[in-house]
Amino acid sequence: MDQGLEACRVSALDSDILRSAFHKAIIEENIPEARWQEFASLMIREFTGVAMVDPDLLDWIVRK
Repeated sequence: MDQGLEACRVSALDSDILRSAFHKAIIEENIPEARWQEFASLMIREFTGVAMVDPDLLDWIVRK
């Protein structure tokens, strides 16, 4: 199946790493909350190499 059509599974450890990196980046780069979803989605896609992002993972990463 085409990787662009299927969400990639991310381990619990990788999820924690992504979330920590996200929170550190939004603070250091002063990213406004309105752009958090877009920024986190880009991080996940770059990390996994897959175009589809799991919406539950995305919501968990950007949650305050």
